[in-house]
Order: sequence, then structure tokens, then C-alpha cells
Amino acid sequence: MKAYDRKLSKAGLDTRLPKLAVLPNRFREYAITIEIPEYSSVCPKTGLPDTGTILLRYGPNRSIVELKSLKYYILGYRNLGIFYENAVNRILKDFIQAVKPSWVFIRGDFNPRGGIRCRVEAMHGRIPARHLP
Repeated sequence: MKAYDRKLSKAGLDTRLPKLAVLPNRFREYAITIEIPEYSSVCPKTGLPDTGTILLRYGPNRSIVELKSLKYYILGYRNLGIFYENAVNRILKDFIQAVKPSWVFIRGDFNPRGGIRCRVEAMHGRIPARHLP
């Protein structure tokens, strides 16, 4: 089994993934919520599968994410060795870079493994209270 070290802690952060495509946004002052119940990746230390649900809620600015590209982007994680925290924060970083939302909230609810359930949340921008999950 691999030892925990600085290199392992960065697992999956620089791996090339499918690009997120965007479409022009035609409206203002609303939120979009996307739930991805079939997220999967691999633990970079043990090689065991990790599964869970990703919830993505955002306030569109000039563009919205094209859902088919999001599907392929998330499928890029299927065989990727990446820790939960890295996955959620990587999704946040890539989403901000592509979509440039007013704000975004991402939650990863990972299925129990070894009797432990984990939830990781990351956000960007000022999220209106009415849009907090």
C-alpha cells in the first residue's frame, strides 16, 4: 500500500479531464441545481472504488454549463485516483474556470466505506441565503 506523502495528497488534481462546455445564459437572478447520483472514482491509496452523489448549485452569470459535457467530465473521474476533498475542490475549480458563475456551491456525499460516511462541501462567491442547500 502506498504511503501518505505530499505527492499522494495531490492525486488527481492535475489529471487531464474532459472539458466543460457552456451555453449562453438568457436569464437573470435564478439558481440551477444539478444532482449527480452516480459519481465514482478510486482511492489513490488503496485502489478501492469510491462512490457518491455530487450536488452542484450555482447562480448563472453569462453562461450555463452544458449538461452533456458535465456528464462526460464527471465520467472522467471513474478510474481516477483522487481523494474526496480533492475531487470536490477540483470540480469547483474547473466549474468556476469554465462557467464563471456568480456563485457556486458543491457538495459531495460519499457512500460509506469501512463504516465511515463523508460529506465535503466547497463554495465560491456570495451565495444568497435563499439558495443555500
